[in-house]
Amino acid sequence: MGMRVNKQLPLPLELKEEYPLTKDIVALKKQRDNEIRDIFMGKSDKFMVLVGPCSADNEVAICDYVSRLAKLNEQVSEKLMIIPRIYTNKPRTTGAGYKGMLHQPEPDKAPDLLGGIIAIRKMHIHAIEESGLTSADEMLYPENRSYLDDILSYEAIGARSVENQQHRLTASGMDIPVGMKNPTSGDFSVMMNSVIAAQSSHTFIYRGMDVTTDGNDLAHVILRGGVDKYGTCIPNYHYEDLVRLQNIYKKMDLQNPAAIVDANHSNSNKQFKEQIRIVSEVLHSRNYNPEIKKLVKGVMIESYLEEGCQGIAEDRVYGKSITDPCLSWEDTERLIHKIAENC
Repeated sequence: MGMRVNKQLPLPLELKEEYPLTKDIVALKKQRDNEIRDIFMGKSDKFMVLVGPCSADNEVAICDYVSRLAKLNEQVSEKLMIIPRIYTNKPRTTGAGYKGMLHQPEPDKAPDLLGGIIAIRKMHIHAIEESGLTSADEMLYPENRSYLDDILSYEAIGARSVENQQHRLTASGMDIPVGMKNPTSGDFSVMMNSVIAAQSSHTFIYRGMDVTTDGNDLAHVILRGGVDKYGTCIPNYHYEDLVRLQNIYKKMDLQNPAAIVDANHSNSNKQFKEQIRIVSEVLHSRNYNPEIKKLVKGVMIESYLEEGCQGIAEDRVYGKSITDPCLSWEDTERLIHKIAENC
């Protein structure tokens, strides 16, 4: 056979019992989830900033980062809702390369899925304890989200997953906001169809069970730019793109129209410093057009302690990305203050 079983993984309930949430964390998540829901439903004018590393690769560095975010959050919380990006699954176009802490809790060692699911749950819990901020992750594997579904306040469906039926149907059963990215082609219709699917009720097979979902009224779009057939990046954060999206939403019977702009990836052509300028342009578009301000609920920024990126080696720089390049903490701090001033 072409597949072999390495080991049996524990059920999500078993892992949750071994690494439970405290009553304080449960209460904190409920409070933050309600605040985030109010933003998507238009009851709050706060602007969301989903910010953090391209991939979470080290618990100590991640907790250091979110602790700094917590101090910054105290200064801007009247205007902003800061949600740390703690991404533990890394999609790979060809399947090669580092796939995130879920696969490799130690980036320079062999894959260890059991160690990975334990490591990511412990890291997410530790990050909340350190910062008081509940976080976001990417749903790369729908069947694995059950190990974290009691922790996260936001989830994203990536550009390579957004057309997948299981991702869309699983998103329809979430009780937190789920952002559906446009595919790598940049096709808006694919993205909008994924939102329709996620906002609808479905019956399907999930983790060996026959389930029916209620539909997720907080499913929305994430604009991350696209790539044409020649491999050229095509951004979709400009004013004209936002107006186009707004007009598409008007023609569709969808709940809580909303968009998040991903300032990196194909919007920046992975020129990570461009995120600063891109966020400024998005804020200008929001302030120019009240309807765009109502539609665009936040931005997504890739940032870590040190700017840029590095390879996986023994002498890695602490707090520097081992996947896509990120803004430094100093640039991040200045940018978040600027966002608060212009919201």
